[in-house]
Amino acid sequence: MGIFSRISTLFKAEANAAIDKMEDPEKVLNQTIRDMQAQLTEAKTKVAESIAFEKRLKMQYDKAIANAQEWEQKAMMAVNANRDDLATEALGRQQEAQKEADALRAQWEQQKAGCDKIKAKLKSMNDKIEEAKRKKSLLVAQAKRAEASKTIHQTLAGIDEGGAFDTFSRMEEKVQTLEAQAQASEDLAVDLSTGDSLEKEIRELKPVANSDALAALKAKMGKAPAAPAPAVGQSYDTQYKKGSTSIANATSWDDL
Repeated sequence: MGIFSRISTLFKAEANAAIDKMEDPEKVLNQTIRDMQAQLTEAKTKVAESIAFEKRLKMQYDKAIANAQEWEQKAMMAVNANRDDLATEALGRQQEAQKEADALRAQWEQQKAGCDKIKAKLKSMNDKIEEAKRKKSLLVAQAKRAEASKTIHQTLAGIDEGGAFDTFSRMEEKVQTLEAQAQASEDLAVDLSTGDSLEKEIRELKPVANSDALAALKAKMGKAPAAPAPAVGQSYDTQYKKGSTSIANATSWDDL
């Protein structure tokens, strides 16, 4: 392979690669369908012209048949009038009209067969265009999914996961440090605002319950408080004597 041939091949390869990169499947498919629609419209025009010609041939054929039948009727009229000379001439005209009708019929049948074929092809072409439209929608959807997947993979590939998570870890530690500092400042502010610790402890003391009220309640419930110690020179037996029964001889609280 010569150098010029290789250079030409290289330029073609680069051009094709550039075109492939620039090609948008949706745009290309839309343009293809537009081209197919234009071809279909042109084909419809040609088919319509062919059908019109076929109809004109049919009309000429029908007219030739009618003309042949008319000359035949005239020949019959001449025979009835005993004018064989006129009948012979009328039959000659009838034969010419019939030949013309036969020729027109052959052309008409040929044209009609051709029109039927191109109409079938036109229908097939229209069906293919409709199928192409349906395929275009599927292909465009597939192309968009593929492009989205490609973009996602490229984006993920460009992300430094280690660096990103390291950044999050550092920021988490920093936020925790800031929170601890804020809490320490708040605690310090509370301690300084309370003043003397002794005064603080005194303020936090709870009031002692009324001991007289508590004693009265216990007496009402039969749960009297412990008896005070006996006076000097007096025994428990003498101090708590009830009637003739002493504590020493009591068997229950009712004996006292």
